[in-house]
Amino acid sequence: MKTYLLAITLLCTACKVSVTDANESGGAPPGNQTDAAQQGAAAKPASDPYAFTIVPEPGGTPARADSILQAQVALDRAGFSPGVLDGKEGMSFTAALKGFQEAKGLPETGKYDDATAKALLGDKPPPATWLVTIPAEFARGPFTAIPKEYADQAKLPALGYRNLIEKLAERFHTKPEVLVALNAPNTKLGPGATVRVPAVGNQPVAQIEGDERGWGTTLASLAVAKDQPQADHVVVDKSDGVLRVFDKANKLIAQFPATMGSEHDPLPLGTWEIKGISRNPDFHYNPDLFWDADAKDEKAVLKPGPNGPVGVVWIDLSKQHYGIHGTPEPQTIGRTESHGCIRLTNWDAARLAQMVKSGVQAVFQA
Repeated sequence: MKTYLLAITLLCTACKVSVTDANESGGAPPGNQTDAAQQGAAAKPASDPYAFTIVPEPGGTPARADSILQAQVALDRAGFSPGVLDGKEGMSFTAALKGFQEAKGLPETGKYDDATAKALLGDKPPPATWLVTIPAEFARGPFTAIPKEYADQAKLPALGYRNLIEKLAERFHTKPEVLVALNAPNTKLGPGATVRVPAVGNQPVAQIEGDERGWGTTLASLAVAKDQPQADHVVVDKSDGVLRVFDKANKLIAQFPATMGSEHDPLPLGTWEIKGISRNPDFHYNPDLFWDADAKDEKAVLKPGPNGPVGVVWIDLSKQHYGIHGTPEPQTIGRTESHGCIRLTNWDAARLAQMVKSGVQAVFQA
């Protein structure tokens, strides 16, 4: 079995697609993302490749103290995603705080003040990070180099992770650079290795009827619970750079940072409708739909995977060729432009997919 030194990887993305195998699996009774680790994540069946065992801190060594990362982890659990968990203040963190404050009836300052911290962390504040051991099956891969051109990507049987650190980063809602910063320079990754990660707990492999594309496994690989609160409508707000989820009482129940539109492909303002959800979809590349496509490009069908152009899920809209989807570049959410669609991190897109269904309205506003 290979071991890997912690290293850095870069990714790429696109939009305006058609997808196959839309389905409505998932979508379950209301619940929340309270991590199983809070109730003893260490006691998970060895057969679950996504069940990480929490390792006690070395004797005499206190748990890592990092108030921003601690807040980010808690916001992520509560459904008010700050995007990549990196311990840094920024636009996504501020937006997540504002969303959480709105949901809790607090002044919407976007500041991490005492009242917000109390409401977010409760009486027993969760840790910012913890030590885990990497399951052997998780470390096994397979891992694949992802070529830049779609024609070459179409030759691959799947668009999976490039290496173990990339897979590990998505599992713990962060990026490889953060894992590097959290661990000693000589840390090696491999089966049974101990590594420090953001404190995102386990989710079991979900049992879903008719799940031919392994969506239950994908949810576990991203530490996303199958059962989520159900959306009545979603609002994509260009000015704030977020996607908000509301219930039937018009209460804000979740919020995710998003990348939306560009000068060439502006966000299509108006009220649209979700027409279907394709989980682990094929990606149908049509160069005619891309203003920046190479003249030599031809149509191609790319197989599913987290490193596919739309990530792990495509939420189709009544606006032709537009949708809400994941991305192979979580670190770019809210920081780059898109081809008109709405991009979320893979873990946020997967969570949203469990909250919506066909017929849910999607309001796009400036």
